[in-house]
Amino acid sequence: MIETVLTEAAVSRVLVIDDEPKIVSFVSRALTARGYDVDSAGNGARGLDLVRMGGYAVVVLDLRLPDIDGIDVLRTTLEERPDQQVIVLSALPDVETKVQCLDLGAADYITKPFALAELIARVRRRVRQRASDGERFLRVGGLVLDQRARTADVGRGPVRLAGREFLLLHHLVRHRDEVCTREELLSDVWGYSFDPGTNAVEVCVRRLRAKLGPNMIETIRNVGYCLHAP
Repeated sequence: MIETVLTEAAVSRVLVIDDEPKIVSFVSRALTARGYDVDSAGNGARGLDLVRMGGYAVVVLDLRLPDIDGIDVLRTTLEERPDQQVIVLSALPDVETKVQCLDLGAADYITKPFALAELIARVRRRVRQRASDGERFLRVGGLVLDQRARTADVGRGPVRLAGREFLLLHHLVRHRDEVCTREELLSDVWGYSFDPGTNAVEVCVRRLRAKLGPNMIETIRNVGYCLHAP
């Protein structure tokens, strides 16, 4: 089943990971009052459990946690969910820590003490970005297809696709683990109502394999092709 990076129903969910109950209560109440669905965790282990369940538009993360270093929580979160928006909310003001978090992939870094209005504004911005991204990206296994930029990423960075390459891969993504016949692809991707005797499908598949790896698109002998994205 194809997974959009973020479903519309989950757009307003926010997770706050912080071991200071007063801050958790303060931030949670403010976000809830503005229509967000807020969960919270008082330590890194619980926070990671919730992150792994998925569906959060934004994670607000403190770095000083009682069990796991917040930077390790950030690193693990973004290794397992590279598209997750994380706003670091920390009392650590040094530039080195800020740079480390941003280099790991944090979407933002706010230093405590903080202005609540600023935090809410930054959460709102990231929620809007995720809502837009949810319409932009398709993910199957380790493959992310960017429908706006027409690129594909299998974990090594985005690769630009030519027009027919994108259309063919998009069709295979939509029919993941199904066998797509050559005739079906000629019709849906090239617009042919008959087989013109061209090897266009084979050439396009060969180019996609060169860009994405040899094992993602399987040839089903005398039938067609099937996308496997582990």
